[in-house]
Amino acid sequence: MSVVLGDKEYFPSVGQIQFEGRDSDNPFAFKWYDAERIVAGKPMKDWLRFAGCYWHTFCGQGHDPFGPGPQRFEWNNPKDAKGRATAKMDAAFEFFTKMNLPYYCFHDTDLIDEEDSSVTEFGQKLDFITDYAKEKQDASGVKLLWGTANLFSNPRYMNGAGTNPHFPTLARAGAQLKLAIDATIKLNGENYVFWGGREGYISLLNTNMKQELDNFAQWLHMAKDYARKNGFEGYFFIEPKPMEPTKHQYDFDTATVSGFLNKYGLADDFKVNIEVNHATLASHTFQHELQVAADNNILGSIDANRGDYQNSWDTDQFPNNINETTEAMLVFLEAGGLQGGGVNFDAKTRRESTDMEDIFLGHIGGMDTFARSLIVADEILTKSKYKELRAQRYSTWEEGKGKEFTEGKLTLEELAEIGTAVGEPEQISGKQELFENIINQYI
Repeated sequence: MSVVLGDKEYFPSVGQIQFEGRDSDNPFAFKWYDAERIVAGKPMKDWLRFAGCYWHTFCGQGHDPFGPGPQRFEWNNPKDAKGRATAKMDAAFEFFTKMNLPYYCFHDTDLIDEEDSSVTEFGQKLDFITDYAKEKQDASGVKLLWGTANLFSNPRYMNGAGTNPHFPTLARAGAQLKLAIDATIKLNGENYVFWGGREGYISLLNTNMKQELDNFAQWLHMAKDYARKNGFEGYFFIEPKPMEPTKHQYDFDTATVSGFLNKYGLADDFKVNIEVNHATLASHTFQHELQVAADNNILGSIDANRGDYQNSWDTDQFPNNINETTEAMLVFLEAGGLQGGGVNFDAKTRRESTDMEDIFLGHIGGMDTFARSLIVADEILTKSKYKELRAQRYSTWEEGKGKEFTEGKLTLEELAEIGTAVGEPEQISGKQELFENIINQYI
């Protein structure tokens, strides 16, 4: 991939990031991410399908609830919306190509400021900036992993978008949704994401939950039907999150989303986009959410980040925990990878990280963490007794009466008779410490 620059080079101190191996002392080089390395039968780049995220990387400035951000990015300097949008896109594609990222993703309002635009005016703005994005994609080879609409930041969506109790507001959200789907199709986006930041409630006292969920399902069916009619062949992803900003969000976790998709007949077209930090906010592990998705055939894509164990909010830090990511990659590999999606870095540098190069360092570390974990997980699955030990724990279901039970061939009376004859069953160790030691051995 060749570096694509605009009229100005925004990161002149950083060249194209290359793989140099774990013995390299170069902070601007991959130690583990070797895109062409074959892991479990195919190149690492094809398993992970890394994507840069527009919002945190190019729209955020390190702000928090207590004040504006200290990060000063030159692409925010132009006074007019179109000038800021093109400058930001120049910086973004310089970054994507220097990082050798094959994909990127965005919210509609990341690409160009909505400001006080009408639907028609915002549609014209999106046409302008997506024309420019198409030129950048063609020049660089970088593809759009997925697009989405920001239907949570504007005050008009304070009570939700697709679940809003007020029909005119839901319709306004539908108009913005249509524009975002159009932009995604125009840029050959491979998927489309719904993150329902305000699709939930603050208080049940004033909430008709059933109507809101029924309306949301209808809204999603309309979006799916429109996209299909206009040639979109990819998956739609729902991104689970339990709370924040609402008290309770309807897409609480992967199991909740799975139940919703099956109830409303959406499971054929929709998968989940699982975020690490959202999993922990739901009191789950990342690997738990991946396993639930894999078991229900809805493992679509991943938002890669991490939370802070001392903070109970969405801190969106870059991933760096090898043990946890290795456990996740075990699930990932046994599931056969992702369906349609990739690993996109919904992560941001810390408020205090104000050098332009810090953006590169965060992504390099995150990509290396996933790459190293993928390698380790593959070695565990192919070289260790991990799978054999787990199978042994469930061996009583593979033959005899245990197998008859799983096949539905036993009545409760027959089960009770077997249980009476068994008496007190022998005690079988779960061997958790051994499994944990295997992880550490291969790391």
